Parts: sequence; C-alpha cells; structure tokens
Amino acid sequence: MSAVSARPEGVPDLDVDKIRADFPILSRQVNGKPLVYLDSGNTSQKPRAVIDAMSSFAEQHNANIARAVHTLGTESTTAYEGARAKVASFIGAPSVDEVVFAKNSTEAINLVAYSMLAASLERGGDPRFKLGPGDEVVISEMEHHSNIVPWQLLCERTGATLKWFGITDAGRLDESNLEELVTERTKIVSYVHMSNILGTVNPVARISQRAREVGALVMLDCSQSVPHLPVNVADLGVDFIAFTGHKMCGPTGIGVLWGKGELLSVMPPFLGGGSMIGTVTMEKSTFAAPPARFEAGTPPIIEAVGLGAAVDYLSNLDMRAVQWHEKELTAYALPKLETVPGLRIIGPRVPVGRGGCISFHMEGIHPHDVGQVLDSEGVQARVGHHCAKPVCARFGIPAATRVSFYVYTTQDEIDALVAGLEKTRKVFG
Repeated sequence: MSAVSARPEGVPDLDVDKIRADFPILSRQVNGKPLVYLDSGNTSQKPRAVIDAMSSFAEQHNANIARAVHTLGTESTTAYEGARAKVASFIGAPSVDEVVFAKNSTEAINLVAYSMLAASLERGGDPRFKLGPGDEVVISEMEHHSNIVPWQLLCERTGATLKWFGITDAGRLDESNLEELVTERTKIVSYVHMSNILGTVNPVARISQRAREVGALVMLDCSQSVPHLPVNVADLGVDFIAFTGHKMCGPTGIGVLWGKGELLSVMPPFLGGGSMIGTVTMEKSTFAAPPARFEAGTPPIIEAVGLGAAVDYLSNLDMRAVQWHEKELTAYALPKLETVPGLRIIGPRVPVGRGGCISFHMEGIHPHDVGQVLDSEGVQARVGHHCAKPVCARFGIPAATRVSFYVYTTQDEIDALVAGLEKTRKVFG
C-alpha cells in the first residue's frame, strides 16, 4: 500500500458491508459477473433512502411550490425549502438564501458567467461583474469542459481575455506564475477543487489570497469534492462554489450554486419567467431577492427532495469518514495498478492531495477496448476524454480509462479491476 498518514483520532471507519446493503443496484450482475461499479465520479449510485424519499413524495405530496395555499402545495414547498436548508448546513453556508438550486454544476457555473455578461451589458451594473477589453478571466488547464466553455463564451462576447494555470508533469496545478496570471486586470478566477480526471485536490488559500489582493472573484467547481470530503464554504474563503446532486448519492437534474449573499443580491438574473419576479408590468419587471431570482419557472422539486435525502445519508456517514475511506482505497489501488505492464497513471501517483479518482492509459490499447474487456468482467469503468480534452492533450493521450471510488467501494473490487486489466493485456498482447 502506498504511504498514507494515520487516520486522525475521532474519524470513524465506514461499515462498507452495511453501506452496500443500502444500494439496491449493487446486488445485480453484469454479463453474468457481480457488478463492480467504479464510475462514481461520473454518477454515483443511489441508496434506498433516496429512492424511497422521492417515491414517497411523488405518491403523497406532489404539487407545485410557492403557488398555492392548499395542503399539498404547502407540503411540497416545505419539502423543497427543507432540502435547501439541508444543503446549506452540509456546506456550512452562513444563510440558506445563499443556496441556489440549478439543474447541475454546468448550469450553476453558467449562471455566474451569464450574470457577468448581463452586468457587462447593463448600465449601472456592479463593477465587480462587468467585463470588457483589457479585463481577464483565469481558469486552469485541468478543468472539466463545463468550467472552460462558459468562460470562453463570456470572453468572446465581452472582449475580455481568457488565461489559465498549467499542469505540472506530476498532475498538480502549476502555481509558479500565480502573480503574473492573477493581476489587477483579473475579474474572476474559476477553477476545479478536485479534478475529475486527475484526482488532484487543488489548494485554495494561496489563490484566494492573491485574488483578494487584486479584487478578483473566486469560483470553485466542487463537483468532485463536495461528494467526497468535508467542504465548508466559510473555510474555503471563495465567492462561489458549484456542485451537483447525482455525484453525491442524489438524483440527476439537481445541482447547487452557493454564492455569498452580498454578491447574489447584486447579480442580474440568469433566466426570466415565473417565480423570479417582484412585479411585472407590460413595460418593466423587477426581480425577487435571491435565491428565487435565479430559480425561474417550476424547479426540480422531487429532485431537490432526493438531494435532501442524499445529504442526510452522507451526513449520517460523516464526511470525514468518507474522505478517509477513499484515501485508503486510493493508497491500495495506486501500487496495484502500477503492477500492470504498460499502464501509465495520469495524475498524482501518491495518495496525498488527491481523491479516489484514478485515470490511466495502457500502452498500445485504446481505452474503448479496455472498457469493453472490463465490462465483460462486470467492471464498470469510464473511458474517453472525460470532458477534459485539454488534460488529455497535456499528457499526450487521445483518451484515458478512469476508475472512481465511493462509500460502497471495496478492496476486492479493486482486485477485480486489476484482474480485468491483466486480462485486457493478454487479450491485446
């Protein structure tokens, strides 16, 4: 096992056998073999508690929110806002009104980018959100496409310039030119907290401090961190974070933007329509206070209920325990993978400053072929560029195979992965 520090005092072990019993899908077979699900970084499986919470809501409480005084409408509104309160507590948000529901991380990031575009076009928009020629946006080379494309579009439409941090050969964020990248011209720095392809957990304090020095905003893509380790927005010291429900035992179709209340209050709306207004006349509309301002139309109500149940489930496990379980799995997996001939790990090769997501390339074998052989053994791994094509280009590969762990992953499943990779090597010589 790779070197990993001792588990801190007070951090409990996860009862993985008990946890696995909570996930109905884990009892099925694939191609006649026991299911080995190693694609939780793509989407996690759902525990019975989440499935039951959504089913119960649909059966007993289904109605639209904030539109009726009847019993079902009140129950639905209470459930929806209750989920918001659970999320706020889970991430340490100072106020429940700082939690905005979106459909996923991508929409949450776009919400901020399009609000900045709107502010740039408006007269009297808050100067912190206004961009034009000479202004700059800073991202990183290790971003998911959802944290690249919105900023490219924003820069193209405003005349601002896009800049980025590079990646070291070890798969870490290259901060060596931080002061040259983040300057008085920088309006926002948006980067990933934990890489979805490299597994790298990026440091926050130094970049946030530099951004504060120059008056820039900071946004973190926490899609891979909030589900896997304790995240407290007050400790992060950033202005916005985005994450999604389906990677944290919840359903698809629900995500979260957290933003500082003072910033949300001056941001223009992203979408216009019902529920986000103050008043409407034929000449002009005024807008509701956040978070309603950013939740136009009927929201994903049942999905919010499911996310609330997922937050309850993870909270009961203790996110410190989740983090350490994955750290120990990663420490077990890295040296095991290194024994496979021709396998090259893309990203940090030690279980320090990284999460339980490991990507690799097998010399002479296309990742799609790797994935097919693994699937024949019941092992579910993701193959492709992982919506991170610049990372693949940085490491000179067309695509990669990725395995990602979660609360229900076992060492036996890692052994099954390695056996599948050894079979792949034999099949393709």
